[in-house]
Amino acid sequence: MFKSGQTIRSTPRTPEMDGGRHHRAKLGFVLMSTDLAAEADYNDMAPAGVGVHITRLKTDDYTTNETLARHIDHMADAAARLQPDVRPDVISYSCTSGSIVCGEENVFEQIRKGAPWAEPMCIVTGVMDALREIGAKKIVIGTPYLDEINTAEAEYLMQGGFDVLDIQGLQLSTGIEFGQVTPAYWLQFAREIDHPDADAIFLSCSGIRALEVVDEIEQAVGKPVITSNQAQFWSCLRRAGVGDAIEGFGQLFRHAGTQLRPTR
Repeated sequence: MFKSGQTIRSTPRTPEMDGGRHHRAKLGFVLMSTDLAAEADYNDMAPAGVGVHITRLKTDDYTTNETLARHIDHMADAAARLQPDVRPDVISYSCTSGSIVCGEENVFEQIRKGAPWAEPMCIVTGVMDALREIGAKKIVIGTPYLDEINTAEAEYLMQGGFDVLDIQGLQLSTGIEFGQVTPAYWLQFAREIDHPDADAIFLSCSGIRALEVVDEIEQAVGKPVITSNQAQFWSCLRRAGVGDAIEGFGQLFRHAGTQLRPTR
């Protein structure tokens, strides 16, 4: 029993050590401060041995091309704060519309400045990786965004080699609103915008709760469904060397990742 005035002297020991809880891979994500969905989605999808590390950009809760363009100003600092001692294998900027407005290469450059040890990524890169992986050329897109952002997104994906048969937005302007749209509504919305010539449906935005109903939508429409968070997480896993076929989040996770574009 310890008594006041005594000096503690521990018995020398050699503790058993291993690679830690996240010995397979560590994935870092830079989220908007207003995102209500992505953090939960990533933890839901993470297989055993894979760590999810989160930091957030201070962002306006009003989503326009102008406000999105400001994200790049603080990207390097946000990447640098993603546990540099742990050194995530991949660091990804988790805003679909922001990835488009800021530009992939600009995002990669800033992440490299803040975290040169990590492979840089952003959501729209993962989305295009996923669409190419499943062989989708003609797509329809559903978003929560204002049409100024929808127009920019359609242009970006068209330049990326995809035929945008239709893009429909819910005309919401805040991240809080994005996260309050129910999964059941995303199921309904996806069915409404589906087109018989579409190879896949893409539901765009990290802050929406579409991941929860991906399997249901695929069963209803009979074709692949890509969501921003699903595509980004799948691409990050594959880039980190994790090839698990995870169930419950769409047929994308059956794919090995042969169409990933280099970002280093």
